[in-house]
Amino acid sequence: MTATTGTPGLSSEARNLHWLLGNLVEEVPGVRSVAVVSSDGLLLLSSDPEGTTPAAPSPRRSDGPRGSSADLATIVSGLGSLTIGAAKLMDGGGVKQTMIAMEEGSVFVMSISDGSLLGVHATPDCDMSVIAYHMALFVGRAGHVLTPELRSELRKSMEAAQ
Repeated sequence: MTATTGTPGLSSEARNLHWLLGNLVEEVPGVRSVAVVSSDGLLLLSSDPEGTTPAAPSPRRSDGPRGSSADLATIVSGLGSLTIGAAKLMDGGGVKQTMIAMEEGSVFVMSISDGSLLGVHATPDCDMSVIAYHMALFVGRAGHVLTPELRSELRKSMEAAQ
């Protein structure tokens, strides 16, 4: 499944972000699902816009995160809040990336310049450096176009897809 399904009628900027997200899912080995979450915790972009099917399942496990991108968005938002709080307590400055390695997979969260977050759920055998590199590319390309108008358009398209 690509992230570009259901994108007719969107602006060229929104279609471009869907395309970038689709490439991240399809081109990077080990990526199960991806979500972009706004600074207020709302899902803006997802590798499964319908919110029902996980993207790019691994051969060892046919299902992604239990609730797919809706759950991934919740996890990403929560991790973002926790790490920002931890950074403040530790005088650590801004949080750039958070990574959690588990027995059955990994979760990566990366900050986007507007306060949004990019989250990736990956397989346990993924190459973490490759995923982090491609996430940084996405953030670099997406960060400057995520205007308030585009975030509003993306929210509405996510609501309409559900």
